[in-house]
Amino acid sequence: MTQGGGWRNQGVRAGAAVAGLALLLPWGDARGLEITPFRTGNMAPLVQIHGLPVPDSARILTQGEGEVSAVADVTNNYTGSSKGTEGATFDGETYRAAMELRYGLAPGVEAGIEVPLVIHSGGFLDGFIEGFHDVFNFTNGGRDSVHRDRLLYRYGRDGTDRFRVDDSGGGIGDIRLTGGIQLYDDGAEAPRRLALRGALKLPTGDSGRLRGSGGVDFALWLAASDDYRLGDWGHLTLFANAGGTVMGDGHVLENQQRNLAATGVAGLGWSPADWVAVTAQGTWHSSLYSGSDLRMIGNDSLVMTAGFAFALSERTSLDLALSEDLNVDTAPDVSFHLALRQRF
Repeated sequence: MTQGGGWRNQGVRAGAAVAGLALLLPWGDARGLEITPFRTGNMAPLVQIHGLPVPDSARILTQGEGEVSAVADVTNNYTGSSKGTEGATFDGETYRAAMELRYGLAPGVEAGIEVPLVIHSGGFLDGFIEGFHDVFNFTNGGRDSVHRDRLLYRYGRDGTDRFRVDDSGGGIGDIRLTGGIQLYDDGAEAPRRLALRGALKLPTGDSGRLRGSGGVDFALWLAASDDYRLGDWGHLTLFANAGGTVMGDGHVLENQQRNLAATGVAGLGWSPADWVAVTAQGTWHSSLYSGSDLRMIGNDSLVMTAGFAFALSERTSLDLALSEDLNVDTAPDVSFHLALRQRF
């Protein structure tokens, strides 16, 4: 087995393991499904290394309450462009599997830690995506002109590669320490909430392999939600996040990396029954790099994520979602998100 094939299979197994856990859990009666944003964002190679705010709930865990999550994101990238003396190609797949633990330390105060595994590989989805495009007469954007399942993440300028990743590999990513404070909760049956959340990203991943940025990042953001009961039609939740990130000097495109970035999220979810909800959200962030005329380097990003949440029991939930780039070339063509959460 080649190294690429080995890491590719590890990425597949990471996602399959999370899905398999769901099959082992008791499918008891759910007492209502809380609607929250999908905790996923832009998984582009040059974005996922930074500590941008992750869309999150406006509810802080109560004192003594805990939550453990197993999360898998599978992303297929294909974009390439050149202009003047610079050029970039992002062709490959990125797998991110993470374990996260959160705990309510005191009334209205929460702390947590997230440990990710990041794998870059040639992948296995190119044929499926090309076939899907053909069925619906969508353009492949040049996909069919290069070898399938190739890994090539590179950016060059003035005849020199500023970074290049073209062989599969994986390892630990940048660990995040998270926290939150409940600023407002009206305690109603259909609650209105506001929380202040923060995250400190540590440079534990290999920046040369695009598993981290090489710098310390700090993010701070507000998370708000408003719930509406609809009688026999279940309930509807509107939510939004807004904040920013201070990014320390990293080792990836260090002469072009910005030190400040803004982020915003808006979305809604509808739960027609206690065991299921459908959710859609848009996630925007400002550009993380300067000095480039290429969209995938110098432009703001807008990503649409939509999917389902299922209540497997009163304290266990499963998220399944799909993300697409709305601002073309600034985010991956497609990302699949799966998260299994257990509260205790």
